[in-house]
Formats: sequence, structure tokens, C-alpha cells
Amino acid sequence: MRNGDVSWWWRQVGGAPGARNRRPSLTGDVEADVCIIGAGYTGLWAAYYLATADPTLRIAVVEQTFAGFGASGRNGGWLTAALPGSRAVLNKVDGPDGTKALEQALRDQVDEVIAVAAREGIEADIVKGGEFRVATSAPQLGRLERAYAHEQTWGTPDEHWLEENELADRIRMNGALAAIWTPHCARIHPVKLVQGLAETVERLGVIIYEDSAVTEAGEGLVRTAAGSVRAPAVLRCTEGFTAQFPGKRRTWLPMNSSVVVTAPLTTQQWDAIGWEGREVLGDEAHAYIYAQRTADDRIAIGGRGVPYRFGSRTDDFGVTQQITIDQLRGSLETLFPDLQGIELDHAWSGVLGVPRDWTATVTYADGFGYAGGYVGHGVNSAALAGRTLADLVLGNDTHRTTLPWVQRKVRKWEPEPFRYAGVMGLYAAYRQADRRESLTGRRSGIAGIADKISRKP
Repeated sequence: MRNGDVSWWWRQVGGAPGARNRRPSLTGDVEADVCIIGAGYTGLWAAYYLATADPTLRIAVVEQTFAGFGASGRNGGWLTAALPGSRAVLNKVDGPDGTKALEQALRDQVDEVIAVAAREGIEADIVKGGEFRVATSAPQLGRLERAYAHEQTWGTPDEHWLEENELADRIRMNGALAAIWTPHCARIHPVKLVQGLAETVERLGVIIYEDSAVTEAGEGLVRTAAGSVRAPAVLRCTEGFTAQFPGKRRTWLPMNSSVVVTAPLTTQQWDAIGWEGREVLGDEAHAYIYAQRTADDRIAIGGRGVPYRFGSRTDDFGVTQQITIDQLRGSLETLFPDLQGIELDHAWSGVLGVPRDWTATVTYADGFGYAGGYVGHGVNSAALAGRTLADLVLGNDTHRTTLPWVQRKVRKWEPEPFRYAGVMGLYAAYRQADRRESLTGRRSGIAGIADKISRKP
């Protein structure tokens, strides 16, 4: 089994680009109208919407390694309309109507991403099969029932409750009691999407500089070790790697998420499981899992693993600890007992950005902007955030620029060692709660206490 090497998604398309196969780095001093730091989803979508809105713009994207090196090339492949944050936090900005407007914009953006991919010839294994939230124990069923009741009261469209037999007609999972299904999610191949997006913006005239780590960024100027970009508009789109910038270590916490992918399943194994609709799948555990059926008939399943590294450090190439691999294998074999002992082909990890209030932001003022903190729902949120950054840079007043995640102020995370102790304690409590629920079949209050201590909404 491969471990690290950025991700299986990169391996499947021939491997992550080596130094000889990357785009040229920035050398010398150049001028642009817009300089974007980070060639992941946020930065590339911002570049796309800027370039299509005004083809005369000179746009430079400066990337420390290569396009799609971070979370955009390592995620679980969910193009989901899920809110990247807390309704309670966003309600304080503009009330429930503002939060509902953001949720509708996210639902619309799922279809927009699919439409752009089709229009630009980006083949990213997209199947809009929707999303299952599955309960596999009595306590999980209670949480799912409360969640469904809340969604009905809130007025969320297209949420469907599936009883055990209805779910089994679509996917057969050990212990599954019920599920919520929403159509507003698609299965994707993350690297094929980010590669296609990078190639698309280049066709539109955007220049991407790789192997160009930024050493200084501010209003009007971006510096690297070998050159600089002067631009009246600068956008920082670095998500989980934001903590590497001077003075930003406590801005967004780089939380780890890990994934394993199986060998291809046999026809007999798929006949036993079903899953013909290619829906994505998550459970209602506190330390939850997320999964998809890949285009080549594997299962990719992920979870938090070791959630955080002291001092907001990141492991750049995604090497994953054996304890995390074992946990993910255990989750897979519990859900699908027929896959007991199946070969795992690859394991990897990446980091996602988490603000202190667990809610994403999009900000632009006086020539400098940033977006991120998607708390694990970044594939679609990054597209909407990049689109919104483009509106803000161009000075366009749109419905997107009025959404409640725009121009929010978020306080910093605590200094170390409090940050490390808090996050590790939080997820230890979640896992303990899951173990107790599994053993007793009763709801555990440990997770709720952990939420209150961490002030997680």
C-alpha cells in the first residue's frame, strides 16, 4: 500500500508532477492587475471568474508547490452544498434569511460547477447522485431524526427521509437504520477537477507560477525568494496552509483529514452492496466518516485521524499514521462486512482550514482579500468563494457580495499549548462518545460537553 505521495487521486492520473514537470517559477519582478496566492480551488475559481468577466485583466497565480498540491488534490471528492460553518454564527450577521440565501447560493453553485466543467471540457468523473447521511445506531438515529426535524422547520428543500428498507434498496450497509438523502451533492475526482480548472484559466490568459513560495504579501505586493508581483489587487487563497504565513499561525487552524482507498471491488461485492447511484456517504458518528464509490469501482473512505499537529504544522506530502489507517479500515469493514480483509491501495492526509468560530469567510478591502476556513466542505464552497472574490475585486454588487460570510471578522485561535490541548481533547472526547454509544446503545453526553468547552457552534 502506498502511503502519502500527496494522494491516490494524483497517483491515478500518473503521479504528482515532479520538479521537471511543473510550470515555471516566478523569477524577477512582474506586474499584474490581480495576484492570487495559491493554485487550489479558491484561487483558480477566482481566476476563472475574473478572466471570464474581463479578458483584459492580467492575472498571476503564485503557488508554493504545484496547482492542486493542497486540499484541492486530496479531498474526499464531495461537491456538496453543505454549509461551511454554523447557522448560529451566520444568523448573528444577517438573520436566518441571510443564512438561507447563502445555503441557496451553495446549492446553485453545485450545478454551476457541473455546468462550467461541461462547458470547458473538464472531465472530472462527475455524477450528481446526491448525499446520504446514515444512522447506524440508536443514538445516531436520534441525532438524525432531530436533524431532519430541524431541516423541515428551517425550510431546507429536497431533504428526503429514507427508512431502513428504502435505504437498502439503494445501498446495503451493516446496521443502517435510516438516512437523509439530499440531491445537492455530486461525486467528483478532485485532481481531475483542479487540473482541468488550471488548464482552463491558462487558456484564458492567466499565468500560474509554481514552486514559488510567498515570503511576503500585502496590499499591492507579493514577494517570493526569486521575484515579486506588483498588483493593485492581491488575494490570499491558501486555506489550511495559511498558518505558514508570518503572523497568521493562529488565524485558521490546519486540521488534518485522512483517506484510504481500496482495490477495485469485484462484481459480486458490488452486487452485495448496491450503491449504483454513486451517492456520497457519511454517518452520524461524532468522529464521522465520509465515503464515495469511485469511477473505477473502489471505495474511498476518510475521517479525521490525528486531527492536529502541534504548532499548526503540516505534513506536506500526506504520510498517514498507521493508527489512522487501521481506524478507517475498521470503519469500512464495520459498514460493509463482506469487505473484511480487502486490500487498501493508498492512504494519504491533507489539511483543511478551521476558523475559531468554525465558519468560513470571504473578505476583500483596500486591494487585499482572502477566503477560506471551509471546515471540510471546501470543494463547492471554494467555487462560490472564488466567484465572490471576483465580484468584490471587480466592484460588482451582486447577491453574492451581500451574503453573510462576506467581510466577517473572526477572532484568532488560542496560543500553544492551549490550541493543541483543546483540539486533541475535543476529538478524543468525540471518539470516546462514539465508543460508549457503540457499547451501550445509548446517547453519550461527552460530545456535547466537549462542544461547549471548545465553544464549537
